[in-house]
Amino acid sequence: MSDEYRKKIGEHELSPESLMMGYAYRPEWSEGALKSPIFQTSTFTFSSAAEGRRFFEIAYGLDEADPGENTGLIYSRLNNPDLEILEQRLTLWDGAEAGLVFASGMAAITTTMLTFVQPGTVVVHSAPVYGGTDHFLHETLARLGVERLEWDPGTSIDDLDAAVDGRRIALVFLETPANPTNDLFSIAEARAFADRHSTEDHAVPLVVDNTFLGPLWQHPIDHGADLVLYSATKFIGGHSDLIAGAALGRRDLIDPIAELRTILGTMATPLTGWLMMRSLETLALRMRRQADNAQVVADFLDAHPKVSSVGYLGFIEEGDPAMATYRSQCLGPGSMISFWIDTDLEGAFRFLDSLQLIHLAVSLGSTESLIEHPATMTHAGVDPEERAMLGITDQLVRLSVGVENPDDLIVDLASALDKI
Repeated sequence: MSDEYRKKIGEHELSPESLMMGYAYRPEWSEGALKSPIFQTSTFTFSSAAEGRRFFEIAYGLDEADPGENTGLIYSRLNNPDLEILEQRLTLWDGAEAGLVFASGMAAITTTMLTFVQPGTVVVHSAPVYGGTDHFLHETLARLGVERLEWDPGTSIDDLDAAVDGRRIALVFLETPANPTNDLFSIAEARAFADRHSTEDHAVPLVVDNTFLGPLWQHPIDHGADLVLYSATKFIGGHSDLIAGAALGRRDLIDPIAELRTILGTMATPLTGWLMMRSLETLALRMRRQADNAQVVADFLDAHPKVSSVGYLGFIEEGDPAMATYRSQCLGPGSMISFWIDTDLEGAFRFLDSLQLIHLAVSLGSTESLIEHPATMTHAGVDPEERAMLGITDQLVRLSVGVENPDDLIVDLASALDKI
């Protein structure tokens, strides 16, 4: 459903913020409804048997669609109007050729990785990563005969090159900033690494999980990424009322992921797609307010005597190697704060239990502020020695700053810190 005409007024290119209101949809398609309806149906009828055959030829990759040809609706496991409109809107933020939405962020990650891995190949990945991703890399892929190489903040790119040792790399996977520590990894360095280990018959794809900074504060494709993944539950959904994921990027890579999504059944539902379209209309407003609040909260935490360290992208100092990476690929510090409290596990729990406005819950990127204890919650399944090496200690808490009044957030944090 190409809708290129809606991207311009004369020669003026409209911004994604404006295009979120109606791109890829026309009211006349649905009885003049201003917003796309929820196409809450499992299946779609064909006007003829020949049409049904043609739709399946394209859906299963038996033939390519002709330029401008309608690829057709078959079954909501393959395609659905709400998902197609949403996918087109999502591509605008990252400048992607194509996109897919999934039932969860983990569905996006696992379906993407399974598309490219084979037994005996290697996944090169940054560390730390989200706990669910960590389990999939360490446990699930290992059972399938897929090896892995870890790029942590203490590993140089030269060491990583040497560790490949001639093995075939299936893909390079970066989560930057890293969950939960906010460590940055250079997308440009990862691109050069992937190119060095590509062969004539296999170009190593670079996949970036951009969940922590979201579509507003970082655009990985601009810096060499082939695919961008999101837990769309987070900033894109942004209201703690849906679970979803997204993959965006080059069409030649998105197409095989779409085929596997069809077989695995990992797509989002029509209602989820409709809710995400609603959320996209306020994405920039929410993320800017969250970032403004996070700066105020981070300043408070940095000055507090019971906080030993703050991991916040706005605090990277001149001379720190991370500063060059931040300046080259980040458009802002976002609204995620990791901080280490000068206490033990019992004290950290007392602090968390004493909060009254900020919710003790996992997830992030929502309108309400959320706080959690990574070592015993989201990253509980990570090897304890690796957790300690990566800084995921009993003293670490992860805060996702919402859209509340920042003064109220500071009062809540100050009161809870007083309980330690």
